[in-house]
Amino acid sequence: MDNNSYTIALAGNPNVGKSTVFNGITGLNQHTGNWSGKTVEVYKGEFKYDNSIHKIIDLPGSYSVFAESEEELVTKDFIDNGYYDVIIIVVDASALERNLGFAIQILMKSSKAVLCVNMNDVAKRKGIFVDEDELSLQLGIPVVKTSAKKKKGIDELIKTALVVADERRNTFQVRDIKNLNDIKDEILLSQRISEKCGEIYNTSVSKREIKRPDINRRLDNLFTSKKSGILIMILFLLGLFWLTAFGANYPSELFSSMFSYILETISLLLTDLSVPLALVSFLCDGVLKTACWVVAVMLPPALIFFPIFALLEDFGYLPRVAFNVDGIFKKAGTSGKQALTMMMGFGCNACGVVGCRIISSKKERNIAMLTNSFIPCNGRIPTLIALGTIFFATSFSVATTSIITSLIMVLLLMLSFAVTLFVSKIISLIYKNTSSPFILELPDYKKPQFVKTICLSIKNKVLSVLLRAVAVALPAGAIIWFLANISINGDSILTLITGFLDPFASYLGIDGTILTAFILGFPANEIVIPIILMSYTAKGALTDYTSLSALGELLRNNGWNSVTALCTMILCVFHFPCSTTCITIYKETKSKSLTALSVAIPLLIGVVLCLAVNLLSRIFF
Repeated sequence: MDNNSYTIALAGNPNVGKSTVFNGITGLNQHTGNWSGKTVEVYKGEFKYDNSIHKIIDLPGSYSVFAESEEELVTKDFIDNGYYDVIIIVVDASALERNLGFAIQILMKSSKAVLCVNMNDVAKRKGIFVDEDELSLQLGIPVVKTSAKKKKGIDELIKTALVVADERRNTFQVRDIKNLNDIKDEILLSQRISEKCGEIYNTSVSKREIKRPDINRRLDNLFTSKKSGILIMILFLLGLFWLTAFGANYPSELFSSMFSYILETISLLLTDLSVPLALVSFLCDGVLKTACWVVAVMLPPALIFFPIFALLEDFGYLPRVAFNVDGIFKKAGTSGKQALTMMMGFGCNACGVVGCRIISSKKERNIAMLTNSFIPCNGRIPTLIALGTIFFATSFSVATTSIITSLIMVLLLMLSFAVTLFVSKIISLIYKNTSSPFILELPDYKKPQFVKTICLSIKNKVLSVLLRAVAVALPAGAIIWFLANISINGDSILTLITGFLDPFASYLGIDGTILTAFILGFPANEIVIPIILMSYTAKGALTDYTSLSALGELLRNNGWNSVTALCTMILCVFHFPCSTTCITIYKETKSKSLTALSVAIPLLIGVVLCLAVNLLSRIFF
């Protein structure tokens, strides 16, 4: 075996710990989540064993090899074409009967496999014990018991898989499983597989009564109740945004002061080196200051929002959110899984679009992609929090201010949710679409791995999104500086553009500068406010600010009021997606018309809402 390199595939239902097994084998830190459909594309890794380098492929979680959704198509194609030397089928020991159905479907196609009975620690707590020898006899393949989270059984699993790949341990296709291939009727086949699962489970599993309170049931009675489920969900969001708004103010001010000092130092150093003043301004007042703004505004709330969001995910609460709103989405003619893709959109709308692969119906998948940008992403949340605080909550105490800001954020999210349902219903009527069945496992609640979850959240979400934003902000800052500093007949190009857009923008309750900022902010939502500030300054450079009050003073001095702020916040939520999201939609749909619709629909809604707010303000105020 020393001279051989093998490819191992990992397959299984969602939420059986497959990604944790992958991390245990490779030593990688692929993010694992406590809800179904987390893996929507193939993850690849390598590991060394006996002086050989072997490949391991983590296939998307699937319920069937008879493909419906896109992630199941990936798994089906991989299995059908034999792109592996051995396949590890991961099952949850505490839900073995249900997971065996997928395992049997794989064994109908190939017996070169190993069954990984994972989460034995969870099963033991429930009084469930699996006889691996009997299970191996029933399936015709080796069975290895693991507790991947605690890294128990991983070495034995690797060794067994490589022995099967090297054909030093024979596997065989059980006659009863092989004969299932002769059944052509899908309903009858499903029934026979279910019966076979029951037979295997009854002979391989024993149960012992455990006298302890069922914490999962008690929590579900609270979190998924028709009376309390939605209310608790809103309170969770309110608390999350309160912590974000309250905790981000001081770090943001600290970052702003620190960056201001650093930029001033760099500017003085370059000047002492006799660097031309125009180049110094270009670098310090344009490129670097734009990037510094993005970091100062985005990083503090992101460091609070996303780790807490990840802890809720790890705890197992997010699937309950999807469960609570499933009925509402069905009435809108779409899939309850859309709630999961919306939650992905909080991090990045492009990630939310990719996450739509978990939706089996193509029509419902398209609806979810077209509406995902209604959810404010990480690049827009700091702007919404800042404007909400400045114009609607500054006259109160610090604690009260954060509460009011949180309420504003929750109201905006409820508006986003309502518009998502409304647009989804309209599109579903045009499509004449009926919602597909929503299969969602509610995993057991578990104690979050606080340190690991927070570190992975910072690495995979906060820093990755921040680096992408900075990468866009650097060239954008250069372009904006040129527009603000190159003059035609005494007026900068940026001034001419904003002046041209002023008449139309006034109908939307904003000015030409704000509208220009949204147009030029197409590469990244994070640079909208920097563009506005650069436009408002006479020097064609971003103004320095050390607090939200200073930022508010600048905006008010340029004609902003509560109506301007509200309309800007509405446009921040409802306008065309950023360039990354648009490109992702096109890659996922291969459709120029759907990509164009993803731009036109939110923009139209934003324009209509701003027109309405501005008109009502003129009538009543």
